[in-house]
Amino acid sequence: MDEQERAGNGAHGNQRPGLGARVEHISSSAQQVWTEARDAVSELKETIDLRRRMEEHPYAMLGAAAAVGYIIGGGLLTSMTGTLIRLGLKVAALPWIKDELWILAGNAVAGFGSRPSSASSGEASSRGPGASTR
Repeated sequence: MDEQERAGNGAHGNQRPGLGARVEHISSSAQQVWTEARDAVSELKETIDLRRRMEEHPYAMLGAAAAVGYIIGGGLLTSMTGTLIRLGLKVAALPWIKDELWILAGNAVAGFGSRPSSASSGEASSRGPGASTR
């Protein structure tokens, strides 16, 4: 029997690399993955640019942080969330409703001023056909 067969390590000849070569390969692969992940995170930071957004819109970012915390904290599937969503929809609809009411009011005022005066025609008919106007 050959000495490698007696060793019982499953290696037959020099076809497979040794332990040191495998460790080196794993180390280089891990280093490559780490570099790619770090580059991806840097690219994501540049894309999102939280620092600039925080400086330009601090209250919006505070609201976003509160919303994310609420969702992560398990508040997404509560009755309070349903109430908040309904309230949010009502508040979001207010500008649209206001605009529609202004349009209706403007049309009503414009229509009121352009109609012939019904009071003068109504007075003439109530006096009778032979009544004179002064």
